[in-house]
Amino acid sequence: MIEREIKLSFDSPDQARTALAAVRATLLRPRRLQHDIIFDTPDQLLRSQGCALRLRDEGDRGFVTFKGPVAPGAMKVREEHETTVADVAAMRQIIEHLGYRSWFTCQKYREEWSAPGVIIAVDETPVGTWMELEGSEASILEVAGVLGRTPSDFVLASYRTLFLERREQLALGNDMVFPAQ
Repeated sequence: MIEREIKLSFDSPDQARTALAAVRATLLRPRRLQHDIIFDTPDQLLRSQGCALRLRDEGDRGFVTFKGPVAPGAMKVREEHETTVADVAAMRQIIEHLGYRSWFTCQKYREEWSAPGVIIAVDETPVGTWMELEGSEASILEVAGVLGRTPSDFVLASYRTLFLERREQLALGNDMVFPAQ
């Protein structure tokens, strides 16, 4: 499958949710914590090829995802394969026994919405609030336009890159996680 997406920055989750009213988005999945672990080989083979292997835990369900390299362009476009995982801890053991090691952990609170031709995620992260638009190029451009955004507002960076850009300023550690409660 080919994934096409962009991120838009918002000052707060409430601002992002208010903006969704303009596109008449409907809620698909309510707010929940996502805990992502990114894996690679000891020699960083996946990263050197621009690829990623992610294990996601949402509490009540999990996913394992492979992402291919990003194609150059105005939107983030890459191959993506994802499947559900019944037992996240067991899947982690399998991945590690295959020789992969975790190298980055990322947390975010996500809620998912639907608008014509687009899945919209509102993500609350330790490095800000983001809205991800995923769908066809035309649908992303249309929804972004209704939100008052243009391609100059599109953020194509990964959460890891955004984390690295803001880590020092926000006094974060080596992973993009919320402070322990």
